[in-house]
Amino acid sequence: MTVVSTTLGLFPLPDDARERLADLKGHQKEDLVSGDEPPDIEAAYDEARDDLLTRQSDAGLDRTVEGQARWDDMLAHPLAVHENVRTEGIVRYYDNNNFYRDPVVTGDLTHSGDLARDLEKASALSDDLQAVVPGPYSLSRLATDEHYGSSQEFLAALGDFLAGEVESFPDAVETVFVLEPSLATETLDGGEDERAAAAIDGVAAAADAEVVVQSYWGTYGEKLHAHLLDTDASALGYDLVTAHDDATYLVQEYGTLDSVSLGVVDGQNTLVESPDTIDERIEWFRDQIPVSEFDTVYATPNTELFYLPVNKFQAKLRALGAAGGDRE
Repeated sequence: MTVVSTTLGLFPLPDDARERLADLKGHQKEDLVSGDEPPDIEAAYDEARDDLLTRQSDAGLDRTVEGQARWDDMLAHPLAVHENVRTEGIVRYYDNNNFYRDPVVTGDLTHSGDLARDLEKASALSDDLQAVVPGPYSLSRLATDEHYGSSQEFLAALGDFLAGEVESFPDAVETVFVLEPSLATETLDGGEDERAAAAIDGVAAAADAEVVVQSYWGTYGEKLHAHLLDTDASALGYDLVTAHDDATYLVQEYGTLDSVSLGVVDGQNTLVESPDTIDERIEWFRDQIPVSEFDTVYATPNTELFYLPVNKFQAKLRALGAAGGDRE
């Protein structure tokens, strides 16, 4: 079994990059990223990306992410910069004190290429690149639809949109993490679980890389978990920080895929876990289930990391970097 140390991306901006971008962009809602930044702002983001990739490499992570420095709207970013989406008022990002612009979809979600352009730049700086995308269900819950007319059609359209974005990723991408917190924070009913899994399956099928579906702030319902096991994903992710008992119950009762992703570092708590603690959490999970031989265990934080101050973020990267490697 191989433990691959990595993250879910969406990093805090280093202080110098934050100050430079504040000077260039301003501090108002209309100053947030729109997808057509002028050269000086684009250059500042290029430097921030280089910095964030260097920090991951120095920490010894097995897979490095682009860092998502441009994602002012967190997981809603791919819609917030789309030409057929307008952004409106500020809304709360899940159950925390961060906010994003409400993306209102007003036309067809055509291919954008925004994520692929950032990954192309990152691919010149990393030999072990991992992409991060929002899952279609979570994106449907973060956005407002004024075009497709029904929640079913909107979800399907978001699945097709994300599949097209993933399909255009550069060959250097080795893993795609599909972040789906809403699969855990909401109760999916009326066939939503099957439709959400189908949309994710389309995204997974479009990727020329390993695909990991990662939820957090809880875990999947039993029917949803069963549908996810039938998708083209290579691994399912479990949040062992907030839902370790519920997650292990699912795997004990219903099994999982050949690989798993385990959220073993708290992405919202400044207490830094030691490499020994990370190892113990991985071994605890393996001890709870009848079949513990996985092809790959991705060791990750349980959430994005932008909640943390930069020094704690860096310390958690180092702890994760020390946890990777082959195991008995």
